[in-house]
Amino acid sequence: MYTDTEGIILKQLKIAGGRRMILLFSKKYGKISAGTDISEKGKKKSALAIRPFVYGRYELYKKRDLYYLNGGDVIQSHFAIGEDIDKYIQASYAVELTEKLLPEEAAAPELFLLLSDYLDMIEKRKQKYETLTLAYMAKTLKSAGSEPELNRCVLCGEKENLTAFSVEEGGCVCSTCRNGINSEERLIFEDSFGIIDVLKYLTERPLAGLEKLALDERMAGALERILKSWLAYHLDVSDLKSETFLLQSDYMFENRG
Repeated sequence: MYTDTEGIILKQLKIAGGRRMILLFSKKYGKISAGTDISEKGKKKSALAIRPFVYGRYELYKKRDLYYLNGGDVIQSHFAIGEDIDKYIQASYAVELTEKLLPEEAAAPELFLLLSDYLDMIEKRKQKYETLTLAYMAKTLKSAGSEPELNRCVLCGEKENLTAFSVEEGGCVCSTCRNGINSEERLIFEDSFGIIDVLKYLTERPLAGLEKLALDERMAGALERILKSWLAYHLDVSDLKSETFLLQSDYMFENRG
């Protein structure tokens, strides 16, 4: 069966015989793996279309359960992401996170659009790339069916005095319920400097509406700890390869000069 689809390249791997295996987030079929003889170093337009971060249109052949990628055209190359190491690191994390959240061959149109918008925006963004990545992380939870409760206490339903965020319980807890939770035994974060409101803001606003938002380092760090704890606890997503580059980037930033 021959078919075509728009898609975003998540990853490519070299395999035996000079061939490559492409991991494609396709608009029609979701996440699929496809073999190809196309070389990234080739001069044909299809060579450009198989690079990571590229949004393109792809020609596929499917036989039984196997896909083969015959060719592709670039719709949006996102080339500038690769020209900035900080952009590249942040985008690599977002793409790897997406890969982990996606089941095989199940269309995810909402997440597809979200990733496409994220790549467009981080390519154009001038600073605070981590703010955009944190917003993307928060929004992927809804697409994954694992959105935290941010409007009322998950234990009693109280809408006022939400003073902490409990990863294990699934969202905000009020001051009364907070007193009954042992912090040493549960993944719980205090609502210092309005972190719950910021998380709610990131979740509810469209990604395009966050174009100019820039979180300070303290807030960004706190949100990152919450979101990564949530991903690890509820979705079993942790220890991504791209996190190593994020840590190295943070270390180099702190030790400049």
